[in-house]
Amino acid sequence: MLSVLDIFRVGIGPSSSHTVGPMRIAEKFMRALGRSPKFSNVYRIKFGLRGSLAFTGHGHGTPRAVLLGALGFRPETINLSKAEAALAELGASKRLRLRSGREVSFDPEADVSFDYDIEAELHPNEMYCGAFDESGEALLERIYYSTGGGFIASRKQLLHPAKADRVSTGKSVPHPFGSCAELLAICNEQKRAIDEIILRNEDAMRPRADTRAAILKIYTTMMESIDRGLCAEGVLPGELKVQRRAALLWKKMNDQGPTNETEKLLDWLNVYAMAVNEENAAGGKVVTAPTNGAAGIIPAVLRQYCAEPESEDRIIKFLLTAGGIGLLYKQRASISGAEMGCQGEVGVACSMAAAGLAAIWGCSPRQVAQAAEIGMEHNLGLTCDPVGGLVQIPCIERNAIGVVKAVNAARMALNAVVEPRVSLDQVIETMRQTGLDMSAKYKETSQGGLAVNVVEC
Repeated sequence: MLSVLDIFRVGIGPSSSHTVGPMRIAEKFMRALGRSPKFSNVYRIKFGLRGSLAFTGHGHGTPRAVLLGALGFRPETINLSKAEAALAELGASKRLRLRSGREVSFDPEADVSFDYDIEAELHPNEMYCGAFDESGEALLERIYYSTGGGFIASRKQLLHPAKADRVSTGKSVPHPFGSCAELLAICNEQKRAIDEIILRNEDAMRPRADTRAAILKIYTTMMESIDRGLCAEGVLPGELKVQRRAALLWKKMNDQGPTNETEKLLDWLNVYAMAVNEENAAGGKVVTAPTNGAAGIIPAVLRQYCAEPESEDRIIKFLLTAGGIGLLYKQRASISGAEMGCQGEVGVACSMAAAGLAAIWGCSPRQVAQAAEIGMEHNLGLTCDPVGGLVQIPCIERNAIGVVKAVNAARMALNAVVEPRVSLDQVIETMRQTGLDMSAKYKETSQGGLAVNVVEC
């Protein structure tokens, strides 16, 4: 079993698969070079972006992420001001320092390439890493994959998934489950809620106090991303020149004063979700939930329903439940937009948020699963077609729509009067099959959908 802390990762925008993953890959490759003396004669290092990493890498800031990883920065601990200074120095000196202290020539423009003509093999987000001596002979070559949500895997791991390689295959836990049916059976047998089962599994990985502290830190980071987004104005990076709207909407809503309009709830949910995703689009610090592209949905629900100072237990219950549902999608299908389209990002986030909200509303485990199922069922087939390869249009508004769907899904499950005809396992499998059948041009390549029609218009 993976941990819910693998689902919720702190990183920087605009994309977990195109920014966080490649940064982790480059950092790991550089660390591997520094571990062995046989690499003391490294003369040149090259990185190649393939598949979706090539087609939308420019708009997603992937080359910048690769350079940051090569410089030794990690997504979860990065200091953005130090990172920018290091990038400027690398651009000026064209020298990259290895872990051994040696420096090698490195041209950021030439040594990070978009390999459009090389087809990605095992996953659409393929990245090549190579180190060469002065004669051009390869000293170390690796192919890695950024598999969504900041997860990475080597070629060896994807070919032989039973063997742990660059990413752990998981921990032994007291209540392992491979499907929602198994999870619900455990809940029924143990007479416990989903979050309690997930917490017991987390106990096998670390002390409970550490788990609670880590989850509350995730929550704090989410709320900080909302706060920053509600204050920041101006234009988002990139050629689209998209105007930030969250701060302006926030000011307008507060200037209007109290109102009895029931639709006002939609305004709050919208502005919270958009605040996070504008921060993400600007390269700010957000939490993968389960990805950067869908990072606004869960924080928006938490902000609206768990904002009171005494809500620690509700926050933990929410995130453990949502994380448990996220594990099902990660283990049974994928949370990668390049594999599944946006149904694997916004759809999964909607499903997770619906489950978490249903849990804190007192729903039974079966009702929680129903909320998660409803949340995904009405996102099936959702394409990933970012205009200009930027995580801005339609991504920011799509999060706002997703959070409203999540709340409605939880309400429908809470008030259900008949047994559901569709199970969460069935809808996850449907998502997987739909993703496999979906044309590649609708899966984070910016070769179809809005990505081409908006430009043409």
